[in-house]
Amino acid sequence: MNNSWNKFIYKIWSPFYDRFFNSEMFVKARKKVFKDVQLEAGSKILFVGVGTGADLPFFLNKGYEIVAIDYSIDMLRIAKAKYGHCSVEFLEMDAQKLEFKDESFDFIVANLILSVVPDPHKTLNEMLRVLKNEGEFLVLDKFVPQEKKLTVAQRFIRPFIKLLGTDIGLDFYHVLQSVENKCLVYQDEKVMMNGFYRKIMGMRKDVQREGDVSI
Repeated sequence: MNNSWNKFIYKIWSPFYDRFFNSEMFVKARKKVFKDVQLEAGSKILFVGVGTGADLPFFLNKGYEIVAIDYSIDMLRIAKAKYGHCSVEFLEMDAQKLEFKDESFDFIVANLILSVVPDPHKTLNEMLRVLKNEGEFLVLDKFVPQEKKLTVAQRFIRPFIKLLGTDIGLDFYHVLQSVENKCLVYQDEKVMMNGFYRKIMGMRKDVQREGDVSI
């Protein structure tokens, strides 16, 4: 996967995206994922890979300052058409190179994006860079379950699925290794499809590893 290919694929996907990823199953998953999220009025929220805006209704009209980015202008057009009347700032932007200052946001939502971007390590690193200290992030995505490995069939079809714009073999904890000294993951919950889709919540925080010395 690369940015040019993803832009092309999601141009094709955009007219049909909601039929699949805003279907009843995903609506139920989003309700489950967001039901316990409670933020202070005035909190600044970043949606990384907002897509067609399916996550936005759970955060509107609550006094939050919302910024929503996506690399696909076609997906953004749909999100703007649905929620352009709301107080949301929509920006075309690469999740792997966020154009924000350090520690700009209180909360980040990054649903169905780490399995899509060419480099999920860069994306997670950028998310933590623009997140305030002790700010939180929420991820809903498809990851290889910790207790399982990809089947032979899944390994075979994985390169072909990537051509459709997503990776079915991503290991979140492998991605996390590159930033494990910058955050704490405090929730990993199975959401649907027998744990193939999981909710991950974490907090930006310098983590002192075993053996490190406090000064």
